Amino acid sequence: MRASVIIRTLDEEQHLQALLEGIEEQRPPEGLGDDFEVEVVVVDSGSLDRTLEIAAAYDCRLVHIAREDFSFGRSLNLGCEHSEGDVLVFVSGHCVPCSSDWLAALLAPIVRDQVESTYGAQRPGPRTRFSEAQLFARQYPETSEIPQQGIFCNNANAALRRDVWEKFRFDEVCTGLEDMELGKRIVAAGHRIAYVAEAAVFHHHDETLREVAWRFEREALALQAIMPEVHIRPVDFARYFASAVGLDLWSAVQGGRLFGTAADIVAFRWQQYLGAYRGNRRQRELSRQTKDHYFYPRRIEAPQPAKAPRLTKAPRLTKAPRRPGDESS
Repeated sequence: MRASVIIRTLDEEQHLQALLEGIEEQRPPEGLGDDFEVEVVVVDSGSLDRTLEIAAAYDCRLVHIAREDFSFGRSLNLGCEHSEGDVLVFVSGHCVPCSSDWLAALLAPIVRDQVESTYGAQRPGPRTRFSEAQLFARQYPETSEIPQQGIFCNNANAALRRDVWEKFRFDEVCTGLEDMELGKRIVAAGHRIAYVAEAAVFHHHDETLREVAWRFEREALALQAIMPEVHIRPVDFARYFASAVGLDLWSAVQGGRLFGTAADIVAFRWQQYLGAYRGNRRQRELSRQTKDHYFYPRRIEAPQPAKAPRLTKAPRLTKAPRRPGDESS
């Protein structure tokens, strides 16, 4: 069995090396042993920091997508096209496995033919905002569900059988939630999705409040295409915001973290639901300028001189041999 780990990157130097080291430390799924091979495909959409240098040091297969061609679904499809695995594993460039059993746990339900797709838990990093951590706790509980009910999944930490991807592929127009859009279609076709709590990663979000609003706006816009029956009215916005802030503040009190987090809780939840409200009410085709607004919310600047020493080449993963003429894009 061969697994292809596909990583989307844009200026991910802060966490990419830890992710690649974590992938190298993974144990094979039970029963496979030496019959298990891993390749890593990095799909980069214009990094200006040391992301490409780090990926090259770990002998990843590098694929480039131009900024004007980028969408989340298109970059994933491109990574899948340049991979050879029987199972496709998707992980964000700012996620790091929590243990050396992450990959085995994520793939186990697929190997056992229990499901066709899986996604794992996401845990907060040391700089994750309090309210974001509360979202992780709600969306990724401690108990697995194999198979699960519903279409929810998340490509920051997920796996999919290759033959299922070849039949359905990711939607290349969605402004976000391309994972749930695909999940809806494969579930409708009779395929199964599993949530695997043991397959956990640390998800390091380091967004400004403005970027938080952009993220939830584009996801709400995408949700309109997936679930058009979902509408957020002004009264819903007020109710969701008040409820979330109240629950977060109570959790902060219980955890002894109210001091220093209260203002951020209110600000985060305001941007979350304001972005969701705007995206839910927006019903129009995206222009190129608007695509840049959603996909590239950060201002791109020239990289600062690297402070870290240059990498030495790390030990390689156990990989499948390259075929003649198989070159990185």
